[in-house]
Amino acid sequence: MRYKHFQNAGVDVSELAVGTWAIGGDNYGPVDREASIQAIRTMIDNGVNLVDTAPCYGNGYSEKVVGEALAGGYRDKVLISTKVGLVTSPNGYDRDSSFKNIMREVESSLYNLKTDHIDFYFVHWPDMNTPFAETMSALELLRKQGKIRFIGVSNFTTEMIEECEKYGKVDVQQPPFSMVDRTFTDLMKWGAARGIDSMTYGSMGAGILSGKYRTTPDFPEGDTRLTFYDYFREPKFSKVQELLKVMDGIAEAHGKPVGQVALNWSTQKDYVGCALVGVRSDAHAIENCSAYDWSLTDEEIATLDAKLDELGL
Repeated sequence: MRYKHFQNAGVDVSELAVGTWAIGGDNYGPVDREASIQAIRTMIDNGVNLVDTAPCYGNGYSEKVVGEALAGGYRDKVLISTKVGLVTSPNGYDRDSSFKNIMREVESSLYNLKTDHIDFYFVHWPDMNTPFAETMSALELLRKQGKIRFIGVSNFTTEMIEECEKYGKVDVQQPPFSMVDRTFTDLMKWGAARGIDSMTYGSMGAGILSGKYRTTPDFPEGDTRLTFYDYFREPKFSKVQELLKVMDGIAEAHGKPVGQVALNWSTQKDYVGCALVGVRSDAHAIENCSAYDWSLTDEEIATLDAKLDELGL
């Protein structure tokens, strides 16, 4: 496993981290609880030291699975990342980063995760109905109380982060980033220059960068891979297939799976702190971790970057 030093947080984090959105079972395909627990533990046994979750992933289910997985001594081996401020409602989700709600949610997350502190605590999405001053005051109080160690923001703009920094210290951020979504590259570079390292989500493009999907998949209606992402819809789907042909050649040259090309491409960027990747099985966990036994050459990265630019991805 490879590690990077997070500047503001002052901790070393594995370049690969466990993402647990999918195992929440919330419109992301079938989930096996015991297989999920074993997969998380296998990731940790192979050097991963960060597990990321959120209360809205299955309305607490994902956090509870993580709590179970980290029992028996695993908690001391990892940093836990979870989030606040995205509350389930009849209409889907409401954003609530008020002082009152943060104080309520943190207790629930601590209970679900079976821990006395959370290492990275993220505001999941910006709540424009609550002043950032109020949100940051709650988070800094939790830091002072020892319930959280580091403050993070997810899906925030540079202007929003700068406003937050007037009232407290932002340690990390969590934007989407992968070979099929480079939208926030400038944000990540800006953050890295300020010591705000990035945990990237969607790192495997909802699975499309694994090479598993060569024809349009028949996901059920409402599946998150169709509603949250656009990779499985045209015109992007056909563009990704062209990218996969280049990735196939590089993977074959190394004798490695295509997905490992995607993971190395992402985390070899100096502005990427770590990549959050979902895992559902032991075999999948081992394959992901094995990506860090080798690296792409500078020439291979340049070839991939050129293809991405050509395709407009």
